[in-house]
Amino acid sequence: MRPGCLDGGMSDTDESRVVHASRVIAAPADVIFEHVADPAKQPAWDGNDNLAEAADGQRVRGTGDVFSMTLTGDGAVRENHVVEFEEGRRIAWMPAEQGTPPIGHLWRWELEPEGAGTRVTHTYDWTELHDERRLGRARRTLPANLLASIDRLADLLEG
Repeated sequence: MRPGCLDGGMSDTDESRVVHASRVIAAPADVIFEHVADPAKQPAWDGNDNLAEAADGQRVRGTGDVFSMTLTGDGAVRENHVVEFEEGRRIAWMPAEQGTPPIGHLWRWELEPEGAGTRVTHTYDWTELHDERRLGRARRTLPANLLASIDRLADLLEG
């Protein structure tokens, strides 16, 4: 198993609606950030196998940006509303169906220099998700899924 940290599992009595994974990638933060902030690059490292494609030219530049992503399976398009942004350090977005407000969950990436590399922390927060149709999928998004994305990103950048 690769070096990483998983956090945010569920117990029988308490459901965690915020899950995290973290590990160091042997690459500079700005290089990693380019792969996270450019939606066209995201399907290559998506550990949830949920992202099919995104058009070129949607590189995120700040809070308030919206980028579109086509999903695997049914080919639905999600509009992702950027709600946190610090160039090279942090980005978070909330997905929405086309033309609607975000549905209540958030994906966050945080990058922090550590040693000769960068600590990458990926968070999935579904505390505001209340759509019963989506709760099952949210519950199945575990720290291991998040770490899979970080690991795939590392494979691309460290290879």
